[in-house]
Amino acid sequence: MNVEFWRGRKVLITGHTGFKGSWLCLWLHRLGATVYGYSLPPPANPSLYEQAAIGEVVDSTIGDVREGSMVASQIARIEPDVILHLAARSVVLEAYADPVEAFSTNVVGTASVLNAVRRLRGKCAVVNVTTDKVYENRGWVWGYREDDILGGRDPYSSSKACAELVAGAFRQSYFSGERQDGCQIGLTSARAGNVIGGGDWTPHQLIRIP
Repeated sequence: MNVEFWRGRKVLITGHTGFKGSWLCLWLHRLGATVYGYSLPPPANPSLYEQAAIGEVVDSTIGDVREGSMVASQIARIEPDVILHLAARSVVLEAYADPVEAFSTNVVGTASVLNAVRRLRGKCAVVNVTTDKVYENRGWVWGYREDDILGGRDPYSSSKACAELVAGAFRQSYFSGERQDGCQIGLTSARAGNVIGGGDWTPHQLIRIP
C-alpha cells in the first residue's frame, strides 16, 4: 500500500458509524486523509463509533443513504477524491426479518450514491463494498472466484448481488471513459467477508465480547 497516496486526500465513507466504517475512519485519519462520513446513527449500543470518539476525527453527517438529494448535496459539498461505499443493511438475520428494508437500502442506496457521483466535475475513485455472499450458491467445496455468476438465496445475499448489478450498470453507462468536461470516475467493487475485531457489538455476530 502507498501510504503517501492517502495524505491530504478527501475521503468520504458511507456507513462510517458502523464497525468497519469506524475502523476505516481511524485508519485513514492516521494516514493523513481528510475523512468525511455519511450514515445513519450507530447501529448498536454500545458502539465503536462512540467508544473510539470517531466524531472527533471525521466530518460527520447523519442521514439515510436512500435520500438521494441529501446524498447528492453532501457529495457536491465535499468533492471527494475517494468514496468508500459501505452503508448497507448488513446483518443476514435482520434482512430475513425485513427484506424490503434490506433491498431498499442496499440497492436504492447504492444507486443514490452513484447517481450523485455522476454530477462531479473532477476525478473520483469509488469503491462499492459488497460481500462474498453475492455468488450463486452451488454447494462447491472450493472458494468462489470474482468472475463466478452472481446470485443469492436469501434477502441479504440477493440484495448485495443486486447492488453489484447496479454498480455494473453505472460503470458501463456513465463511468466507462473520460467525459467531455474532463470528469473521470473510477468505480470498482470490493467483496468483503466476515470481519472479527474489537468494538463489534453488531447483533448476531460470530463472536461477541461482553
